[in-house]
Amino acid sequence: MRSANPALNANSFANLAVGLGDTDRMSLQGTVTKSMGLLLLVVVAASWSWKLYFASGAGAVMPLAMGGALVGMGIAIVTIMKKTWAPFTAPLYAVAEGVMLGAMSGIVQAQFPDQQIVAQAVGLTFGTFGALLLAYTSGMIKPSENFRLGLFAATGGIMLLYLATMVLGFFGVSIPFIHGSGPIGIGFSLFVVVIAALNLVLDFDFIENGVEAGAPKYMEWYAAFGLLVTLVWLYIEYLRLLAKLASSRR
Repeated sequence: MRSANPALNANSFANLAVGLGDTDRMSLQGTVTKSMGLLLLVVVAASWSWKLYFASGAGAVMPLAMGGALVGMGIAIVTIMKKTWAPFTAPLYAVAEGVMLGAMSGIVQAQFPDQQIVAQAVGLTFGTFGALLLAYTSGMIKPSENFRLGLFAATGGIMLLYLATMVLGFFGVSIPFIHGSGPIGIGFSLFVVVIAALNLVLDFDFIENGVEAGAPKYMEWYAAFGLLVTLVWLYIEYLRLLAKLASSRR
């Protein structure tokens, strides 16, 4: 899925595009339309679980948050393994992640009722997206091979750390500092936000290469799915960072 993978280059798309007609090829407009559709599904699902939280409390949405996260992860793995299924799995992923995000956002907002943490996280996520898209389309940022490999390694390292945190949590063990609201924890969150944001550049490059190579039509859904994965991750990291900053001021 990640365009940081050296195998995901223009030649790979070209191999997929052999024998396709113009109407069967990936387009930028088609990718944008599908991305907007997936975002709409996320918003609708998130609004539902958000309202449920404030109507029924944490006990009603915690199972939904955990279930949405697990289902979303499973669907993401299936989509990565079976790209041709993306037209069907990407919308399901959007709904699952939306349910999880709405519940998570409600829980965080309730912890800091005097601050607009969720609104700030949404604004920062889309502000970052817009700024990086402008930088990419203007040519200010163009990912080199070293950039791709370095970012892929950093992203993988963060995911492994999160996985280790989850596994150790089952045994009552926590990794000190990085999840706290102290300077180290805030600094770690800032670093992860930067890495998550830079993955958007790779997603833009992935989409551009796919369109130029005339990849199959289903890759519009796959590219939109990949972009959504990064946006969801970026939003969660902004939410964590803002919660840590709010906690540090108490």
